[in-house]
Amino acid sequence: MARILSLAQAVAENVKDGDTVAMEGFTHLIPYAAGHEVIRQGRKDLFLVRMTPDILYDQLIGVGAARGMKFSWGGNPGVGSLHRFRDAVENQWPRPLEIEEHSHAAMANAYEAGATNLPFAMLRGYIGADLPKVNANIKSVTCPFTGEVLAAVPAIRPDVTIIHAQRADRKGNVLLEGIVGVQKEAVLAATRSIVTVEEIVDELNPPSPNSVVLPTWAVTAVVHVPGGAFPSYAHGYYPRSNAFYIAWDEIARDRETFTAWIKENVLDAKPEDFARHAAKSAKAA
Repeated sequence: MARILSLAQAVAENVKDGDTVAMEGFTHLIPYAAGHEVIRQGRKDLFLVRMTPDILYDQLIGVGAARGMKFSWGGNPGVGSLHRFRDAVENQWPRPLEIEEHSHAAMANAYEAGATNLPFAMLRGYIGADLPKVNANIKSVTCPFTGEVLAAVPAIRPDVTIIHAQRADRKGNVLLEGIVGVQKEAVLAATRSIVTVEEIVDELNPPSPNSVVLPTWAVTAVVHVPGGAFPSYAHGYYPRSNAFYIAWDEIARDRETFTAWIKENVLDAKPEDFARHAAKSAKAA
């Protein structure tokens, strides 16, 4: 059953050096507050997994927390490159970064395979693509019934998955609404999971037609962190800060500017600071 913890305690108990860590959230509900706590606690040698890694993973890579990353597309959405990611790949700064690139479809299927405790995922994919030439984890299998050749990729089974959601009840059941992405599958595939939420409530009702409830037995830790997805948005709570995504391009281009930003806004900050960001964002909506 899920335990309701502080963010510092949840990360200390569930994220270890060398872990494979997935932090999911598609366009919204990206777990920035939790990612910052991972940085504050000095976690190292993490193998990061994420569909569409953006600014949060740029920050984790830039501080040297990651030894590698499995992903499908990486960039600052609507703006351009992830400069810390690019610096790590091209110049090995602050350390070399192993990369394993997949298609979106392969990542989604790999998470589902992990969630159902299967060893690999099959899909009709990579036809005419060059990724199999540079990724040894993309293979093929032949259907024993039809003879069709299908792509195969290993299941994703993170040591820990971290997501942000709108609400949890006091028993640790979690409600996600809006674009739900692969958060459900990523949590079910993981050995441990941390869910930060906007609110802890007595009852989750009424859920919307496009909602997912993660039962308490599937979640390790729930943490109340209002604004914890900022600068991404939380459907029903606050909009995306497009201005921050634009500003990040300049912040991340220069190593010294990036390092100074991390010190002020992550290392010297605390989870409660995110509530202030969410309040400002809500007023602007």
